[in-house]
Amino acid sequence: MAAVQLQPALDPEALTPPTEPIPHSVPAGGPDPQRFDWTAAWYPVAFLRDLDPSQLSRFTLLEQDLVLWWDRQGQQWRAMADRCPHRLAPLSEGRIAEDGLLECPYHGWAFTGEGACDRIPQQPDGGKAQGSARACVRSFPTAECQGLLFVYPGPGELAAQTPVPRVDPIEEDPEQWVVGDIFRDLPYDALTLLENVMDSSHVPFTHHKSVGNRATASPVELEVVESDRQGFTGFWAAGPRKGTLGSQHTRFIAPGLMWHDLTAKQFGRTLTVVYVTPIRKGECRVFARFPFKFSSPRFRLLFKLVPRWFSHLGQNAVLEDDQIFLHWQERYFEQAGGSAQAAKAFYLPTRADRFVLELHRWIQTYQAPLFPDRPLPPPRTNLQLLDRFQSHTQHCRACRQALARIQRLRTALILGTIALWALAPIVTVFGPVQPGAIAVVLGVITLIAGSTGFALGQLERKFHEGRRIPPRNHT
Repeated sequence: MAAVQLQPALDPEALTPPTEPIPHSVPAGGPDPQRFDWTAAWYPVAFLRDLDPSQLSRFTLLEQDLVLWWDRQGQQWRAMADRCPHRLAPLSEGRIAEDGLLECPYHGWAFTGEGACDRIPQQPDGGKAQGSARACVRSFPTAECQGLLFVYPGPGELAAQTPVPRVDPIEEDPEQWVVGDIFRDLPYDALTLLENVMDSSHVPFTHHKSVGNRATASPVELEVVESDRQGFTGFWAAGPRKGTLGSQHTRFIAPGLMWHDLTAKQFGRTLTVVYVTPIRKGECRVFARFPFKFSSPRFRLLFKLVPRWFSHLGQNAVLEDDQIFLHWQERYFEQAGGSAQAAKAFYLPTRADRFVLELHRWIQTYQAPLFPDRPLPPPRTNLQLLDRFQSHTQHCRACRQALARIQRLRTALILGTIALWALAPIVTVFGPVQPGAIAVVLGVITLIAGSTGFALGQLERKFHEGRRIPPRNHT
């Protein structure tokens, strides 16, 4: 069982000691069985491996700006409102002070992990303004589970009673799985992404020549096995690639976790897991996980040898196969009436869209529209939609470090080549080597350095932006 640490939220209006966690008794979505409250659920905000305990991170969850930081005193990750109560400066621009407290960048007010104000430097000795509830910052409950940091944005008293969404097959047998993962901020709604990943029938066409192939397309007969307020389970008897990979099971855990599960003789058991965290209207963060239980130890070893940053280049490219048209699709869908008019807005004559229909039925049945009163932001350009640096690289430790190494290597090649040319006259005058030979050697070295530098430049570009034309549209 993965360890889960819960930290009750701090209510600025009533500072009370934290209570002991009690057994789960409130389902995700809150206690009302007739509606699903998006704030009453746990959401992943980062992979633990990407967080730096010495640095502050900023994240927006359901339109609430948060600062994420490691509390040395409490020995756990914290999520707090990213606004100092003094003059509303973003705390994420501050630092972790020498005593381990979160320090505001504007006037140095410092806060504990629970959000209490510890000191006000401008206050005379004996002052007690830091003890006021108005001096506190809201601290949200956090939990660690299956390598992810989760935050609960709703009422703090419900957090310990609400289950953290986890992938059950991994939980049952964690040592047998190897898992690849990636996250990225996407320029469309969480529900748009969920609708997309539930639709297996798009893979042969949208992802042709990346992870799909048009030649493997076939009828997709989906079946909803069970459905309730907490999600639904589905089944595809034939499975993908004309049935060559076996049957596929699908699980949706409301509001933002789903996975496909299939077992193939040649590969073993494979999951495609997607967590969707809503940021704001028209923007979400996806946490995609690819657990494998390989039938061959050789495949397991090869999988582990691939650097994380290298796999992210390919996974980002797959995400970009959908990126542009989904950004526009959700705008057309909203103009047509959105989820309330899904059956009318979409023409869905086959069972391939059964899960899509079930998702929208869930939204309507449990009154769970996301940001219902918010308009979509202005559309982005294709260049903005294909950005990788802002949406992934700068937040991913593996990619950030790889990019820095590539940049250092390119700089070293340039400086080394310049140094060789600078030394050439000295060697020509004082050395035993003929000038012609030196010219040939310098030419070869320059050619190698130039071609290597060009290749590194192309690789560096992949950390900044995606490809303009997806593989499916190549002639």
